[in-house]
Amino acid sequence: MLQSLYIQNYALIDRLDISFEPGFSVITGETGAGKSIILGAIGLLLGQRADVRSIKNGASKCIVEAKFHIATYGLGQFFADNDIEFDPEECILRREVSANGKSRAFINDTPASLAQMKVLGEKLIDVHSQHQNLLLNKEGFQLNILDILAQDEKETGSYRKIYDEYRQVCRELEDFIAQAEKSRQDEDYIRFQLEQLDEADLKADEQASLEQESETLSHAEDIKAALYRSQQLIDSEDGCALSLAKECIQALQSVSQVYPSAKEWTERLDSCYIELKDIAREIADAEEKVEFNPSRLDYVNERLNLIYSLQQKHHVKTVEELIALADDYRKRLDAIVSFDEHIARLNQKKDSLYQEVIRQAQILTGLRARSARQIEEQMRTLLVPLGMPNVRFAVEMGQRKEPDNNGMDTVTFLFSANKNGMLQNVASVASGGEIARVMLSLKAMIAGAVKLPTIIFDEIDTGVSGSIAEKMALIMQDMGRQNRQVISITHLPQIAARGIAHYKVYKEDTETGTNSHIRRLGNEERVQEIAHMLSGATMTDAAIQNARALLGFDK
Repeated sequence: MLQSLYIQNYALIDRLDISFEPGFSVITGETGAGKSIILGAIGLLLGQRADVRSIKNGASKCIVEAKFHIATYGLGQFFADNDIEFDPEECILRREVSANGKSRAFINDTPASLAQMKVLGEKLIDVHSQHQNLLLNKEGFQLNILDILAQDEKETGSYRKIYDEYRQVCRELEDFIAQAEKSRQDEDYIRFQLEQLDEADLKADEQASLEQESETLSHAEDIKAALYRSQQLIDSEDGCALSLAKECIQALQSVSQVYPSAKEWTERLDSCYIELKDIAREIADAEEKVEFNPSRLDYVNERLNLIYSLQQKHHVKTVEELIALADDYRKRLDAIVSFDEHIARLNQKKDSLYQEVIRQAQILTGLRARSARQIEEQMRTLLVPLGMPNVRFAVEMGQRKEPDNNGMDTVTFLFSANKNGMLQNVASVASGGEIARVMLSLKAMIAGAVKLPTIIFDEIDTGVSGSIAEKMALIMQDMGRQNRQVISITHLPQIAARGIAHYKVYKEDTETGTNSHIRRLGNEERVQEIAHMLSGATMTDAAIQNARALLGFDK
């Protein structure tokens, strides 16, 4: 339940700090005094979008904070799921909106998202404003009421889970069929490209080898001449490197006994001599193998040209990428072959899920049908005392051709206030006052089925007066006795007089501007306020006596 509300620098409110009582309370005040401003501030705590224009002129930011008593409402799971500090007795929601457009939200001083605040706010407080009466014309709203009163949350959750799975398979099937059709259109192209790549018989490392071979074959004569000359310089009959090295070794050996360093040099030259002989032999072998082979060169260059053309065609740079592309084409062709089998499996899965969707939808239909009959009975019980002795209220249920996220059911609330009148859509035939009474009755039923800690009615009494208003007040008063807090913003004295607590919203002009305030009225102040509501600006003794009678103070 809402324990207190603090507002700072919001619209016409400079600073407001007010506590609220459990049970049934009323808020009154002249038009434009600031009642809607207070509701707008509460809306920020329910995750509504912030408008920087709502910040009081000259202020850097506005703050709205509400404290709730939550001991009996089982909200611990929400805090655990969202990793927010949990106090089993108390919950504080705070919203700050800066003039630069930035907005921050907090739950128990823990930073929170607006989505989290919205979810929690809907569990703590329900604000019924006049525009909500328009929801009576929305099928989704009517179906939601049916589900709330049927208490079919578990069944609805099970249905939506299987329905979401069914829709996912439908989308997968549609995408796969589209993919299959496109792939079949591309099949000839894919097959041609793969055949071309397969005919090329590409090897992962052949490009570098072929490029080197092409260079060698293209310069075979120069290479052969260089190798021959190199071999001759190392190992020939006259003046070659080997003969010179041998002479050097012999010269050093001749003095090695008398000159120790010569022995080390001799050993090193021996190693060089052996290495030079090996190099000369390898060069000679290589020189014999190098030959100018025009046919081989033509083959290598043709092979390279094929590789280069394939790389250019497919916009890749390596043979490895061409091989990977061929593998991809092969997989796509394999997939095309298996399309029909996969589509058949998906169709089978879709049909199976559809049957389960229909089965669970029928469960929902049965629960809703029972709920519809209960609504019809309870609505008559509630509406007859509200000045509708001949009222008829019916819940018309129909079936969709195909299931949607809510099942197979269509719902229309039918209404007639007149004897022998034709039942028609409630939003089409009910007057403003009748719709107000219908909505109050529906809210009363919903409140009995759902643990709504706080309900705020914003002028739900529009279009009614006199004894009907008093009976509406009695309904709200009864709702407030059921471990619930009900607050009614009203212009009717018959409703205002029934509140356990009475708050007045008023404006006050100061040197700095106009400010809105709210305060709780004492008994005599309530008499004066209700007397004003009865007689207007001119206070009369009769109005005061009437006000005291309405409040029960004359007993």
